[in-house]
Amino acid sequence: MAPRDEPIRLGMFLKLVGVAENGGHARALLLDDAVTVNGEPETRRGRQLQVGDVVQVDLPGGPVQAVVELDDDE
Repeated sequence: MAPRDEPIRLGMFLKLVGVAENGGHARALLLDDAVTVNGEPETRRGRQLQVGDVVQVDLPGGPVQAVVELDDDE
């Protein structure tokens, strides 16, 4: 889970939750068709995510899932 109070781009989100080491790694995951958003395949690193979106990445060790959540600090 990653708290947010505004939209975030998918590539940045993948880095924020620790799934991608950098932008190039995020791009590679997307090009490998390893990423879905709300159950739909996604290949755009710049896709704007909203609160409640569910991102899943299929990794060799098994799938990793993260949900975009509202930041409670504000």
